[in-house]
Amino acid sequence: MDVQVGDKIITKKPHPCGSNEFDILRVGADFKIKCTKCGHEVMVARSKIERNIKKILRDEHRL
Repeated sequence: MDVQVGDKIITKKPHPCGSNEFDILRVGADFKIKCTKCGHEVMVARSKIERNIKKILRDEHRL
């Protein structure tokens, strides 16, 4: 899956605050994601996050 730093993702399951939209802060064996609603940052294993991504929102003029 092609996910890059700066992308936003929509997940299948929401964060406890109710939002299901996250910013990608770090990509590697683990992903560091930040909730766009409450600002909580979480480290998640690549295998787990790739299963739970519903949609990737990419800025069109940022390549």
